[in-house]
Amino acid sequence: MFSVTFALMEAVAAAEHRWAMHGFAWSWHRSHHRPPAGRFERNDRFPFVFAGLAIGMFLVGTNVEGLASLVPVAAGITAYGAAYFLVHDVYIHGRLGGRHLPRIGVLDRLGAAHELHHRFNDAPYGMLVPVVPARVREQDRERTTASIDLRTRRIHHGEHSANH
Repeated sequence: MFSVTFALMEAVAAAEHRWAMHGFAWSWHRSHHRPPAGRFERNDRFPFVFAGLAIGMFLVGTNVEGLASLVPVAAGITAYGAAYFLVHDVYIHGRLGGRHLPRIGVLDRLGAAHELHHRFNDAPYGMLVPVVPARVREQDRERTTASIDLRTRRIHHGEHSANH
């Protein structure tokens, strides 16, 4: 159950990002699409919400007879959240000292896909297995003169590079 949950969380996170964060929860998530105004942003509330759900599942799974299967599900959600945080917040956006990490090709490719999300405020909404639609790739080809440094969220003009 742990592995299945971890794998399914990419689809759940992408859907949640698309329809909640870019929908009714935009008032929190908007801060993530703007230049940082300080160490924390309103978007940082989301991990507490998700952690609360996982903690609730751990509590129910360990205390309610017949619901022990919730424990590996909660563990899979927690592991996905940790991986998301390390890739997205620390590596890609350079938070918590991540600006000084050595560059890793596969993570840089995830960062390049996430840069498209910030640039066009569109797909890909997933993080660990981002699916970039052809229409977004085409938009990117048409507009390669600006890129966003995800670590500072500043727009740079010039030739686009995936090595930001």
